[in-house]
Amino acid sequence: MKNNERVTVVGAGMAGCEAAWQLARRGIPVRLVEMKPVRRSPAHSMDGFAELVCSNSLKAEHLTNASGLLKAEMKKLGSLLLECAEQARVPAGGALAVDREIFSAAATKALSDHPLVEIERRPVEEIPQGPAVIATGPLTDAPLAEAIRREEGMEALHFFDAAAPIVTAASLDGEKVFHASRWGKGDGDDYVNCPLTEEEYRAFWEALVNAERAEVHGFEKDMVFEGCLPVEILAERGYQTLAFGPMKPVGLRDPRTGKEPFAVVQLRRENAEGTLYNLVGFQTRLKWGEQKRVFSMIPGLEKAEFARYGVMHRNTYLNGPAVLGRNFAWKKDAAIRFAGQMTGVEGYMESAASGIVAGLGLARLLEGRGEPDFGRRTVIGALEAYVRTPNADFQPMNSNFGLLEPLAERVRGKKNRYEKLAERSLAEMDRIIQEEQL
Repeated sequence: MKNNERVTVVGAGMAGCEAAWQLARRGIPVRLVEMKPVRRSPAHSMDGFAELVCSNSLKAEHLTNASGLLKAEMKKLGSLLLECAEQARVPAGGALAVDREIFSAAATKALSDHPLVEIERRPVEEIPQGPAVIATGPLTDAPLAEAIRREEGMEALHFFDAAAPIVTAASLDGEKVFHASRWGKGDGDDYVNCPLTEEEYRAFWEALVNAERAEVHGFEKDMVFEGCLPVEILAERGYQTLAFGPMKPVGLRDPRTGKEPFAVVQLRRENAEGTLYNLVGFQTRLKWGEQKRVFSMIPGLEKAEFARYGVMHRNTYLNGPAVLGRNFAWKKDAAIRFAGQMTGVEGYMESAASGIVAGLGLARLLEGRGEPDFGRRTVIGALEAYVRTPNADFQPMNSNFGLLEPLAERVRGKKNRYEKLAERSLAEMDRIIQEEQL
């Protein structure tokens, strides 16, 4: 690598921020190119980096959850965004949730202040020449997406991702809602619950399945990722699907009746001040007027003020097994890495983790050193392996224990098995970091 040659990182989302950070902290100059505010995707509104769109939750933190284990591994590798998350943390029971604006501002400042990071605000319409990380996300701008598609074997796939509505806390009816976390875990103020009787649930369900939806065209009509299904599509699958899914009342008792409601709509605190709440599990592609009409049927939300309506996006991801090698390298040119949801990892932390791996792998390549192999005993390594392993029906994947190499010994009980997997994973990550001098 030439002394003055900069690595271009395209996109300052979760993956791009982590990739840029990993390169810069290893002494490699970075040109971080972000198209906002010159051009925006339909989902983004802020000018800062690492903008969260779908939710402010970064999921569970405990090690018996794959998302929690992923975070623990990322911390060992020097994750920038987990440091930013600590600065922006808001109460959310056993989950890590953040104030979006504080989180974005922290990431923007950290990278803008780094002496080896040069920031450019402009669209990128072609694959960069020279070493680069392309981390433009599931809403990759059309010209760049088309440039990627033109490359042999780089045909992109598409699916739709839905974001849930956000309402103001002041507009909730305090006579009908109650504060509580499931099973009494965490601070009760983290969640607001809207209890429904069976009659109220039936009326809501009928209105939801018959509500008018935003139009989706042509072949894209049915391309929806199972892990983020719109609530109206879930409702179509059966009368009680919601009552056993996002509206399940298990672990919640209405203090006014002392009983478990027939169904519950749970709202999660969205910001540090507690002035905004997110409708948990209510990703939707209903038209905005229909969202107001139907969701206002939920007890306690009759006069809800919607700070943001749910929206539906077309997401783009690559056929990873066909085009990606180890550490998210492009098979055609290892000096080009892809990272984030466009690689087929699904979720904020998963995207950030892929950025760490892509940046770290590229750094080692440019230094003339062997690239690390995180294997299948770590969540990070198992996700990376999933993305490049041949699969006839390749779909986006969240972190989960099912991706990990099974334990050699049989362990009874899911919790005990997860604890053993987590213990092995962290020990494996420590070994890799020491042996590879990461």
